[in-house]
Amino acid sequence: QVQLVESGGGLVQPGGSLRLSCVASGHLLYYYAIGWFRQVPGKEHVWISYISPSSQTTNYAESVKGRFTISRDNSRNTVYLQMNNLKSEDTAVYYCAARYGIPDNPTTWGDYHSWGQGTQVTVSA
Repeated sequence: QVQLVESGGGLVQPGGSLRLSCVASGHLLYYYAIGWFRQVPGKEHVWISYISPSSQTTNYAESVKGRFTISRDNSRNTVYLQMNNLKSEDTAVYYCAARYGIPDNPTTWGDYHSWGQGTQVTVSA
């Protein structure tokens, strides 16, 4: 299984930006679809973005569309999530998840096979 490590989280003021990274090891990320999810205490993982192995397909949850951008650099085995115009409701632990090939349900946490440990994003004045 591919191993994933997220980074780039932190404390930011409303309206600010962060870029999260998801670095893979153990396998070439080129063959994997990647999803980003977030979770707040006591709640389920919520899907926010998806990118196909070739980057041909990207999707976003309505709550982040127009503010977040997913991208990947397969030469660096890394997927990014650029988050702009952050809001307090974006506060959560953010996770990346990987699935070899194309997942049947890319918005579903359980449809992936590898998950990172998460990185905390806090949006507060």
